Amino acid sequence: MQRLTDIDLRSDPDAAFFVKHEVVDVAFATKAGELVSREGPNRYQSGDALITSRTGDRWCVSRDRFDPKYEAIPPLAHGQDGAYRNKPIPVLAREMHEAFSIERSAGGDMLHGKPGDWLMQYAPGDYGITERARFEQVYRPLQD
Repeated sequence: MQRLTDIDLRSDPDAAFFVKHEVVDVAFATKAGELVSREGPNRYQSGDALITSRTGDRWCVSRDRFDPKYEAIPPLAHGQDGAYRNKPIPVLAREMHEAFSIERSAGGDMLHGKPGDWLMQYAPGDYGITERARFEQVYRPLQD
């Protein structure tokens, strides 16, 4: 399995910008813990968003990353448990053709991808992995 380090998709000709379209269920953690996603462990702190997709996939997002990227679906108030949609923020992504692993962030959880999965770069040094079928369901190419 290829371990990716020092990756920056901004200079990768095989990467492109995509926008996510999805409604998810969110519960805010009341204490620190860990959940296991398809791609590996996700550690979280009190206040972080624990997200469940409509397909049952689960992951966590730190509160400082969650607040600017998701909005509550009315009449829900932001910060309450319930349904949220992602804001249409472009993200860099690249389809991977062999098994790989990457840290979510420096010193963070190690994620593992299979051939056909997509490497996501939310910001320099901030990564995720999306399984192929899920990627095809919720991501669309950024329209110019």
